Amino acid sequence: MRMEKRVMVGANVGAKAMQRTDVGRFAAAGALILGFAALAFPARSETVITSHGISTFGDLQLPADFAHLSYVNPDALKGGELSEWAQGTFDSLNPFSVKGVAAVGSSSMLESVLTGTLDEIGASYCLLCSTMEFPEDRSWVIFNLRPEVTFSDGTPLTAEDVLFSFETFRTKGLTDFRTIFNQQVAAAEVLDPHRIKFTFVAGEPTRDLPETVGGLPVFSKAHYLANSLNMEESSTTAYLGSGPYVFDKMDIGRSISYVRNPDYWGEGLPINIGQNNFDILRYEYFADGNAAFEGFKAGVYHFRVESSSKTWAEQYNFPALEAGHVKKDQLPSGAKASGQGFMFNLRRENWQDPKVRQAIGLMFNFEWSNETLFYGLYTRINSVWENSWLAAEGPPSPEEVAILQPLVDQGLLPAAMLTDSPVMAPVSGERQLDRKNLKAASALLDEAGWPVGDDGKRRNAKGDLLTLSVLNDNPQFDRVITPFVENLIALGVDAKLENVDTAQYELRTRDPEYDFDLIVYPARSGYFSGSELKQYYGSETADVSAFNVSGLKSPAVDQLIEVVMATTTKDDLTIATKALDRVLRAEGFWIPQWYKAESWVAYFDIYGHPDTIPPYGLGHAGLWWYDAEKAEVLKAAGVLN
Repeated sequence: MRMEKRVMVGANVGAKAMQRTDVGRFAAAGALILGFAALAFPARSETVITSHGISTFGDLQLPADFAHLSYVNPDALKGGELSEWAQGTFDSLNPFSVKGVAAVGSSSMLESVLTGTLDEIGASYCLLCSTMEFPEDRSWVIFNLRPEVTFSDGTPLTAEDVLFSFETFRTKGLTDFRTIFNQQVAAAEVLDPHRIKFTFVAGEPTRDLPETVGGLPVFSKAHYLANSLNMEESSTTAYLGSGPYVFDKMDIGRSISYVRNPDYWGEGLPINIGQNNFDILRYEYFADGNAAFEGFKAGVYHFRVESSSKTWAEQYNFPALEAGHVKKDQLPSGAKASGQGFMFNLRRENWQDPKVRQAIGLMFNFEWSNETLFYGLYTRINSVWENSWLAAEGPPSPEEVAILQPLVDQGLLPAAMLTDSPVMAPVSGERQLDRKNLKAASALLDEAGWPVGDDGKRRNAKGDLLTLSVLNDNPQFDRVITPFVENLIALGVDAKLENVDTAQYELRTRDPEYDFDLIVYPARSGYFSGSELKQYYGSETADVSAFNVSGLKSPAVDQLIEVVMATTTKDDLTIATKALDRVLRAEGFWIPQWYKAESWVAYFDIYGHPDTIPPYGLGHAGLWWYDAEKAEVLKAAGVLN
């Protein structure tokens, strides 16, 4: 499974990056609400809530006086090192620029005003703040910062730093974030050294906005200016943050480490009890997964999250594991599937025809891949919200029909959307090349104007070949992509696998290049979605977004995003999300791949973890700990230095 390379601003509270509603379009689509009349924005309220956090819907799970998170070991040992691997290379410590390749962990030194937990969806708690104030309509928010917060160099963190960080993201951040913050935040102002207020644009859905601005990473204004940093440029100077870890050392492109700050200001906070247990976090870079696995066996690093079913099934039989010095665990995960799939570049003319995309998708044989390559360990992804209650199933409910009907009336959706089950990934037979799907795909391409010529190649009326290149920077995926390419060639497509290094891959999949036909990438989604959906699937950001890699532009999707954003209850959001899921799946911008509802981990037996793993994250870098006694046993056995 692909390792994520991008760092999303405010990811610790669900990356609720906001973008202004197109008021005219939303008014024109007002009929979409129908039975959702209760979604209208409430009048401004004078009642002000003061709280230790905020929840999208309902009450917070944790009271203001909680002692620690329920899933941590409050007595976890401190010390030692957690070492992991990363693929490819890096040349920058700036995780917020499209220039350069940022190192793993390069945002880990930074904290945000609010933070989330791994067992509660849609909740954010005060971290840099002690309390927050907001009216019932959430049209503004005030964060009351803790006066004891300091950056890792000992200088105080103030409201001015929060404002400067916000303004920098608003003017220098990724293009879609600039749009978002410019259009939905009306004002940000420092009230005093430890109070900052954000006021939101009138008429906007404000359900998520306090969490959005509270989720922005905060860095030192003085350090940023003194070091002439530029968020738009690659840099080998780390941002100065207030987090529990600070930059330690690096060998550019090969390894990087971060060390725990012994003077970390937030060590005793209840939300930090039992967390941040390792003295050192170290990441070793390898060109590919095979080399990385050999490095793990040799003890170059000691903790591995396994993503290869072949490696998991076949190669965990080395002496250290058989002797019990290395542990291999399958830990349960209740998290939503990643949405991993082959993503079309819809900016290219060949892939704008849905029949062509459908034909290409028929040639990926998941069933054969799962049995032959994956040992039957994976489950097929169908939904953008797979493995969650938000995935559309069966015919649409009356409430979903109420949302979809106006789009049908506008001619944006076929009438069948009101009665049919959602689009499912195609099913193939036990042979690599499924003849039934080959026949169906061939008919689709014929209809789309790509008949087969005498040479077995498909050409359009102009004589252009139907070519397709699958861009890949992970050699472990070759065994998956190669049979897919072979099936496409049998269909008459001039297909190939194009392997490139990580730096080239990053360049070619970003604005303004977008130089690819098909890549492996997640169809992103959240549990309580807001206007971050505009980054993922909105027409407004399709040609500039770092996250809408397919370049999807769909008026129906745009209108449904507005409906999702406007929901004010969990039930309404669930219904609207299911309706959106149906339409996204019908758009056919991706070929869904697979997921597993567990985490595969292997590690040298020098680590401990809580008895209960939280449902929405493994949390190993924060929750696990180093066991010095176990380490001594392995050292005595000659397994560790």
